[in-house]
Amino acid sequence: MGLIQNTADLSAYLAADEVIDHHHPVVRETAARLADGVADSYAYARAAYEFVRDAIPHSADVDDPRVTWRASDVLEQRTGICYAKSHALAALLRAEDIPTALCYQRLLHDDGSGHAVHGLVAVRFHGAWHRQDPRGNKPGVDAQFSLEGERLPWIPDPASNEVDYPALYAEPHPAVLSALKAAPDRSALWKTLPSTL
Repeated sequence: MGLIQNTADLSAYLAADEVIDHHHPVVRETAARLADGVADSYAYARAAYEFVRDAIPHSADVDDPRVTWRASDVLEQRTGICYAKSHALAALLRAEDIPTALCYQRLLHDDGSGHAVHGLVAVRFHGAWHRQDPRGNKPGVDAQFSLEGERLPWIPDPASNEVDYPALYAEPHPAVLSALKAAPDRSALWKTLPSTL
């Protein structure tokens, strides 16, 4: 699948905003800690990815009712769903001048009861974009950082109306952000997750 930048300006994928708030002290401190002693930007990107994937639980996996959406809140509260964890990873990577995009898939719910949009990121190295999924591993979910072919946990099945969206966004998709901001807790969010973009 060819990934397509939603904006041609690469600097947009380094920008800070209210969601990917990489100017925030919590983001800066976390980035500095992860950067300490790493050899290069590739090693930093792997360390940041593994930190978000492994040290910040997916809120559904640990039954955490809190809804986070701002990167600094995800890092501070150590919880978030796929979108929030992607925002946190994007902020950590952009804090170290690594262009990072938000991207999405449309997947079936685990119980097959419909679809939900799933969030992940793409990082730019060696003149190309590489998708990474920081959702968090568990039995049946195995995502790894890779620039040598994708190591994502899910490959959408077109026969089940699942989709890999090719667009690379510099900011969260409005449907995703409005669902996150409006939800008082995760159970309410689960009922309002976007099913398509």
